[in-house]
Amino acid sequence: MPDPLTIASGISAAGALVSAWQLRRRAMLAEAEIEHLQAELAAERHAASHDPLTGLPNRRAFFRLAATLLTDTAGQPLIAIVLDLDDFKQVNDRYGHAAGDQVLVSVAERLAAFAGDNLVARLGGDEFAGLLATPTVDRRWIEHASRRLCESLAAPIPLGGLSLRVTASVGLAPVTCPTQLTEALDRADAAMYRAKSVGTSRSARQLVDSAHLAEC
Repeated sequence: MPDPLTIASGISAAGALVSAWQLRRRAMLAEAEIEHLQAELAAERHAASHDPLTGLPNRRAFFRLAATLLTDTAGQPLIAIVLDLDDFKQVNDRYGHAAGDQVLVSVAERLAAFAGDNLVARLGGDEFAGLLATPTVDRRWIEHASRRLCESLAAPIPLGGLSLRVTASVGLAPVTCPTQLTEALDRADAAMYRAKSVGTSRSARQLVDSAHLAEC
């Protein structure tokens, strides 16, 4: 006949194992819940600062990130970019909003590829902006950069069985200190509208005409 003490010890040991397993299970569940909440929080923060269609930073995030970049660049030349698609409403009217959304996504991807590790954002509608670190801000570099960007954006965009071309008007302006961001964006925006008014064939010259360094 088993010793009662042995039986009691076995029961006690088994109970301790069950308790330990339950505690470990609760800890694992708590950790999983914390990870889930952290993921939800990260997703909410991302959604609050990014455009849901293109995945680029939105207007609010652009200005926040740009302010940080301007503070951290230690005097490195930066170029502000403003970009607006030409006659984008006609794309929506003729091909539908789904096609228009795909055009915006393609433009965002091409702008991001052009900018590399630099900041780009969708400000709203068919308007985009960027802030590029550059080795120089002379007119030749600005003209070359604007031409490359316009050529990239003008490449055909596949839409199902269609191949659609869109053009964009682009404005660039140098930024040399943190206080100049708004001013530079205003000058880039003005250059973009001048380029739009004269057509894409002369946009590079208009961009260069508007790009100049301002004193801090």
